[in-house]
Amino acid sequence: MQEMTAISPEDLKYLQLLARDYPNQMAAASQIISLKAKCKLPKGTEHFISDLHGEDEAFIHILNSASGVIREKVDRVLGDSIPAETRAELSTLIYYPQEKLPQLKTRFTSKAKRNAWYRTTLLQLIDVCRLVSSKHTRAHVRRCLPESCGYIIDELLHAHFEDHNKTLYYDRIVGSIVETGQADLFITKLCELIKHLAVDKLHIVGDLFDRGPHPDVILDWLLRYRRVDIQWGNHDVVWMGAAAGSPICICTVLKTTLAYCNHSMLEDGYGINLRHLLRYAERWYTPDEVALWMPHVDEARAKHSEGGILRCALMHKAITILMMKLECQVIDRNPDFQMQGRDFLRRIDYQKGTVDWFGTIYPLRDTHFPTVDPNDPAKLTAEEQDILNRLVVSFQHSEKLQRHVAFLYAKGSVYREENGNLMYHGAIPMTEQGGFAEEIFEGKPYAGRSLLDYCDTRARRGYFAPEGSKARQSGQDFLWYLWCGKLSPLFGRSAMTTFERLYIADEKTHEEKKDPYYTWYDNEETCIRILREFNMGKSSHIVNGHVPVQEKNGESPIKGNGRLLVIDGGFCRAYHEKTGIAGYTLVYSSHGMSLRTHQPFESTEKAVTENQDILSTVNLVTSDKRRVFVEEMDEGIHWGEQIWDLNRLIQAYQAGWIKERRTDLEIW
Repeated sequence: MQEMTAISPEDLKYLQLLARDYPNQMAAASQIISLKAKCKLPKGTEHFISDLHGEDEAFIHILNSASGVIREKVDRVLGDSIPAETRAELSTLIYYPQEKLPQLKTRFTSKAKRNAWYRTTLLQLIDVCRLVSSKHTRAHVRRCLPESCGYIIDELLHAHFEDHNKTLYYDRIVGSIVETGQADLFITKLCELIKHLAVDKLHIVGDLFDRGPHPDVILDWLLRYRRVDIQWGNHDVVWMGAAAGSPICICTVLKTTLAYCNHSMLEDGYGINLRHLLRYAERWYTPDEVALWMPHVDEARAKHSEGGILRCALMHKAITILMMKLECQVIDRNPDFQMQGRDFLRRIDYQKGTVDWFGTIYPLRDTHFPTVDPNDPAKLTAEEQDILNRLVVSFQHSEKLQRHVAFLYAKGSVYREENGNLMYHGAIPMTEQGGFAEEIFEGKPYAGRSLLDYCDTRARRGYFAPEGSKARQSGQDFLWYLWCGKLSPLFGRSAMTTFERLYIADEKTHEEKKDPYYTWYDNEETCIRILREFNMGKSSHIVNGHVPVQEKNGESPIKGNGRLLVIDGGFCRAYHEKTGIAGYTLVYSSHGMSLRTHQPFESTEKAVTENQDILSTVNLVTSDKRRVFVEEMDEGIHWGEQIWDLNRLIQAYQAGWIKERRTDLEIW
């Protein structure tokens, strides 16, 4: 340590602030010792998941199993000498202890046999837990322990059974757990601790909402997760806009939700009142007019009555007409969006039943517009305005939705850079020539990273700007643009062809042309140029979601010679037939990076009763010959900076620039 010969006023002020936390040399030195030691721990396991689309059961299983990491730990601890069925059963117990334990206990005909199983299972779980805790400090593991029985678990995790002086001690602990009837509690707590310690950080790369039945359940789980970040998808931002009170975003999320007959999630999960919308729909539309509006129904998952499906179809049509009126208004307010021509209610000849689609005239599949004034198609009726006002209040006053969206803003962003990985959901808009596409918003040009930064900033306006201000409305309009705009980095397509798919039979009009990014992202030089745009090195990776990989057609999720990884393989059931799989996840551990390909998950019930796991294939993306340590990660680099500052603080103490203070314990 070099002697500090001089110090600037700014440095002295900073070190004086640091001295509040480390009042003497011993305190600073102790922290240096601790940080240096932690830097030599193996890096924690990072888990990347994308495009869950409300598939709560599949998500919970993937989370519980850590994409197969838990089963790998069980296999490693128990070894091949233990039958695969036994290892699968222990893994299922770790995934679902509350559900699996009662089932397992029914097989025992005597208390003695049950207690013997308890003892064996406790010892196996302790061994697995000891393995997953080995990458953490003892202090960290202790912080994760349950209050009710943490001391006992701590003793067992750090037991050395080869220490014969304590053999009887540890044996008595396990025996007493069983004898006092606490085995179920300890098994459950150990299972939860294993899952807690197996993954250090969870990354959600967009699209939690829509299509699947319970995005609300997924967000409830994420709220309880210790370390998580979210990169917004276009399905997320439109819900963020709805929670902020944007009428266009509210109509959009209702249209999608009703299209999948998922309104019970809105009503029961978020408490959104649809009664007034239903009455309006039943007044203006009849059952024989909604054949095109029948929702997608997954009968294998939930049973719906004919009346319920019909009411959903009526509301689906009603909210779509409202949405298209509001789209006209948003397009008028925002010429920067360059969406002129998509105000289709103004392009319809209501007498002839045709629409002018960018210069081509097409007949409409549905010509019934009883609430549209042909002279002013975007004008809302008094009844429609009243319904929208009620819906805005309902969305803004949904306590659960507000809690979820506040979490998305607190933990989320358009993109994230961490540990050599650049994560974003959709695309970096590009030109046909492979350059970054430029967009002008509010009179300024943006492209590449600056475009994503601008999108992040303006998206926050829609929720945090003062109520009733122009900035708030501007931000809410932009949240809708991020959902469907042609240069939205969260959407990445030329247009959201909702109108075309509903009203025009010609499938040529249904095409949503992908951004040129998707023709360039398989080029390694393009990937390196993107990484360079974000000040990341050639050895870094891009983790991308949004566009399902059609593996059954031979498409690979690994692009750009391994520089870019697409982890949307279609968790949503609606995509399974198209993709041939049920999703990808990515695991980045101290041994390297592996892409996990998952087959469809049937149900939690089958997972519990039959030990049925998601069948997964592991594809190594990188495999390090040596383990990667924390000091090489962002956190370790940050700790290195702290160590440097603490060394300077010690020098300041030694030079007399700052006076040391004794702690209360030292005074005593």
